[in-house]
Amino acid sequence: MMNDMPPDTPLLFTPIKLRSVVARNRIVSSPMCQYVSDDGGPGEWQLVNFGRFAMSGTGIVFGEETAVEPRGRKTHHCAGMYKDSHVRDYGRINDFIRSLGAVPAIQLGHCGRRGSAHGPLEGRAQLTEDDARRGFSPWQPIAPSAIPEKPGGTVPRPMEIDDIKQNFAAWKEATQRSIDAGYDIIEIHGAHGYLIHQFLSPVSNKRTDQYGGNLENRMRFALEVVETVRAVLPADKPLFFRTSAVEGPGGEWGIEDTIALARALKERGVDVIDCSSGGVSGDGPMPSVPRVPGYQVGYAREVKQHVGITTMAVGMISEPRHAEAILREGQADLIAIARELMDNPNWPLHAARVLGYRDPLDLVHAREAQRLRLREQHRREFRPGTDIKIPFGPEEQVPYSWETLNAAKRG
Repeated sequence: MMNDMPPDTPLLFTPIKLRSVVARNRIVSSPMCQYVSDDGGPGEWQLVNFGRFAMSGTGIVFGEETAVEPRGRKTHHCAGMYKDSHVRDYGRINDFIRSLGAVPAIQLGHCGRRGSAHGPLEGRAQLTEDDARRGFSPWQPIAPSAIPEKPGGTVPRPMEIDDIKQNFAAWKEATQRSIDAGYDIIEIHGAHGYLIHQFLSPVSNKRTDQYGGNLENRMRFALEVVETVRAVLPADKPLFFRTSAVEGPGGEWGIEDTIALARALKERGVDVIDCSSGGVSGDGPMPSVPRVPGYQVGYAREVKQHVGITTMAVGMISEPRHAEAILREGQADLIAIARELMDNPNWPLHAARVLGYRDPLDLVHAREAQRLRLREQHRREFRPGTDIKIPFGPEEQVPYSWETLNAAKRG
């Protein structure tokens, strides 16, 4: 498959091999939290939501950010991989995704101090005792230091060394469950102000032990999580890592820190760096990142060039020619699409047409392709401007108007 592509094939639609896993193209549905899980487990929403991306021709289909333990969820409705029943429930979805030609992938994470909250539809407000009376009890989050995410927020409990060891055990168990559930790719979420990012950032990490202080110490937790996951993950399965290449407004972590981290990640068996941004803010000099098309592509380019590792670009990439240019210019190797896929789940199919892919309908299932090919046949048979009459009876025909796209009025 890797060598059978015509030379004029758009790079976006060329396969990519990551260890033993081959994705049919470079389009990735980016992880998007859904906030509809039941004690961490998925339901029909996830089956339909992630299944539709596989049906449209996406190469790699990520689920949502999935917590390695219950307190690692932001809300009571966040996804998790901490029960044996999750293996069966996620496995059903992965079987469906794989049957459609896509690669099922999971993003494992731990929210740290961002826990014990409502979802975005409720303004991410902290849980209270009123919520407890409705069955949604608050809990004290854990973090590297006793610093709330925002002023007035819940103060997390600083993690002792035993807490850190227990956290590694949760990553190990979640990794094994993910393998058992049939995921071919695991991504570690080290961005967006979640637990790993909290250890990395000098804004949120004020520890004085081996996990705090200088950059090497602040990277230690992230690297030990990677070592834990990589030790369980089969050698032929790729490991991704999502990083915030720069922090949010007032942050301190920047691209040079990310490059240093990426080098250490590569040494420990990470195959792809997923370049995002934001999540930790403070009183530092970092300005906010404007949300313009491709606003994070430069981060993927810098990591790829300086570290020599496969990178994934994400962030307001919606135009097919833009995605193709990113790949052609060597700025990234994979294109992650999030909200654009929500707006247009058939984005891969439409992108294939725009970029002149040899047969866009190869991307969708034969059941859909058969009907769409028939539609194309009709369009070839009756091109615009053709003299057409619409029958209204055995002996009555009415001229068709290409201006109004309808039959003219009778007599």
